[in-house]
Amino acid sequence: MTESSMWVEKYRPMKLADIVNQKDVIGSLKALLKNTSEMPHLMFSGSAGVGKTTTALCIAREILGEAWREYTLELNASDERGINMVRERVKKFARFSGLDTNIPFKLVILDEADEMTSDAQTALRRIIEDTASHCRFIMIANNISKIIEPLQSRCAVFKFTRISEEEIIDYLEEICKKEKVKYTKDGLKTLYSYSEGDMRHAINMLQAASSLGTVSEENVKSSAGLSKTSDVGEVLKLALAGKLTDARNKMIELIKVYGMSESDFLKYLNEECYKIKTDNLSEILESIAKYDYRLIIGANPEIQLSALLAELGKIGK
Repeated sequence: MTESSMWVEKYRPMKLADIVNQKDVIGSLKALLKNTSEMPHLMFSGSAGVGKTTTALCIAREILGEAWREYTLELNASDERGINMVRERVKKFARFSGLDTNIPFKLVILDEADEMTSDAQTALRRIIEDTASHCRFIMIANNISKIIEPLQSRCAVFKFTRISEEEIIDYLEEICKKEKVKYTKDGLKTLYSYSEGDMRHAINMLQAASSLGTVSEENVKSSAGLSKTSDVGEVLKLALAGKLTDARNKMIELIKVYGMSESDFLKYLNEECYKIKTDNLSEILESIAKYDYRLIIGANPEIQLSALLAELGKIGK
């Protein structure tokens, strides 16, 4: 699938006025852009898929015009976390040479800046100070608490809120009409429920569901691997009953055959805990949280989930 055929890129807003939901943030940014030369460095925080990166790109277009690609450096800091990225790529781009007299400044967009190491953030602080006359930085973070205080203090911080159900469904409905896709209201509500306010995820799922025909609740669940969520409850019961091999085989089937992600498996497992009668709910939830953290920090998913099932078996005895 090419970028041009991806709906998430095709329907990405090009102007600040087209950003969904973030009215307070956009209003403040428009006020800042009235005097471009005095625009401070910016920091955008908020959960995934709420418009942070899109807003940064819209600012680049509005300030730099047709030359925005030439004078904008966009980096995903989670891919290049270390100090070498800061010293080599950012420092080289941010230097003064090559700046057109009609361009107010160069722009560096650091996506997922909260994934940068502390050393890299410290090095970036010095570069921001040294290049302030001809370069502006927009740092984007899901978790602003991971950004060192000296960097936060050098930026105007904007917090993006989660997009409401009504606004996401309205936007998905608009895409369906433009793409001539049949849909049901229940289908779009299911998309919102699964996306949890993440517009990017919702649009990607919409495109996947549309390939099955009508965007109905059934097709959304099928395309998202949700049709097998009820089987997660069976995995939980098997594990608590001490039937580790059966529980593990069922879990592997859900992940490898039906395409359920490991994080989704844990999310649905957490939900299923509240549907069963047990005196060990707090222990089960603590175990799920522990293994969820292990997956986040990069441990082997299959090994960790198997260990979780074994721990559930001990709890169930």
